[in-house]
Amino acid sequence: MDYLNPIPITLNTCLDILLGVSIGDAVGVPVEFKSREAIKNKPIKDMIGFGTYNLPPGTFSDDSSLTFCLAEALISGYNLNNIGDNFIKWLCDKYWTATNVVFDVGITTQNAIERLIKGFDPTVSGEFDEESNGNGSLMRILPLLLHIQNKPIAERYRVTRQVSSITHGHVRSSIACFYYLEFARGLLQGIDKFKIYKQLQTTVSNFLDGLSINPDEKYIFKRLLIDRIELIPIEKINSSGYVVSTLEASIWCLLTTENYQEAVLKAVNLGSDTDTTAAVTGGLAGLLYGHATIPANWVQQLARKDDVVDLASRLYNGLR
Repeated sequence: MDYLNPIPITLNTCLDILLGVSIGDAVGVPVEFKSREAIKNKPIKDMIGFGTYNLPPGTFSDDSSLTFCLAEALISGYNLNNIGDNFIKWLCDKYWTATNVVFDVGITTQNAIERLIKGFDPTVSGEFDEESNGNGSLMRILPLLLHIQNKPIAERYRVTRQVSSITHGHVRSSIACFYYLEFARGLLQGIDKFKIYKQLQTTVSNFLDGLSINPDEKYIFKRLLIDRIELIPIEKINSSGYVVSTLEASIWCLLTTENYQEAVLKAVNLGSDTDTTAAVTGGLAGLLYGHATIPANWVQQLARKDDVVDLASRLYNGLR
């Protein structure tokens, strides 16, 4: 899936990413932590409010806040320290929060940011143990696509690993982020979603074979790299906060639906880590279908909508 001619970034691309992620996130926030069984009794069919955090409709969580922090940093070029500084501003100064409140902070992410505050270099601030493979880097990584999409695959992986490792240093989180961005890159090229899925089973698999990593790490992604995940029944799709589960659930939702609204609602109705599954799904669905296809009432209710649109514009101008 490499190509010779660069794919131009448009303002619409930036809007697709930022609105796709944040609106998915906001739809999922009110029912985060609810079980699949509980939601099944009263399925989510629209953007609602209150619920888990008693916050108004359109409120986004840390997923979007950290996505916006990354996007802000990329406006002035790729710099790990600037990204880390924005994460600190979010945790300490409520930077890019929806309602001037920080909530739903992942433990691994918080620990990493506290290391950054103490002066740790961002290349070693994340936790590297196997138990620290929550979805905290996956949920915020999508704007990085705009920086790496025309670079060689080895460089795409290297930079993705760096940005993931600010909070999540284990190779498993890096591979999940890498796969996600490679899928998004295919969507940016206009390739059919099923064709992307099939192509990545060769390109990502072959690339991972060339890395000095434990082969077991590659096998952990077998549902994506070997199987046909769209054929797996819902009962076997896990929607927890584990990074591999979030990635699998998001790709499953994208491949088994036909539009943005359907994809995001399917992600939310899986239950458990609803905001992140929907944010990750929403980012891909935004790229695939375009932000103009997102329900208008969802867009209008999004917290800080005008600020998000302005960020997309500044990101586009910064990347030109």
